[in-house]
Amino acid sequence: MNMMFEPLRKYAQFTGRARRSEFWMFYLLLVIIEVVFMVLMNLTGMTPGQPPAGPAVAFAGLFGLVMLGLLIPSLAVTFRRLHDTNRSAWWILVGVVPILGALALLVFYLLPGTPGPNKYGPDPKGAGEEVSTVFA
Repeated sequence: MNMMFEPLRKYAQFTGRARRSEFWMFYLLLVIIEVVFMVLMNLTGMTPGQPPAGPAVAFAGLFGLVMLGLLIPSLAVTFRRLHDTNRSAWWILVGVVPILGALALLVFYLLPGTPGPNKYGPDPKGAGEEVSTVFA
């Protein structure tokens, strides 16, 4: 549960590395938020194919603001996840290639991070530390 909110603590930190659990738990949080808002909008009268009316307008607007506020941390955790696999954040642009780009990014997000430090920072799992520094 703590990993779910870690990207919010590192709101605009685009440097460093993010573990798979941090990345996927944050995106689970985004899905939960979306489901809650969709249920609220449907309960307040929003129908598919029709513009929102009544209280659904307020929920739709609030949902838009929440997602806009979560845009920066979602980009930051995505950049850090790519850094953990020893890839530049520029790899996110491969997502503009239809189907194959999204599939390639999904594979990158699922791959384990490089063990030990890489050019983007120390291992977030703490693996690869020198024995002398652990037992010093």
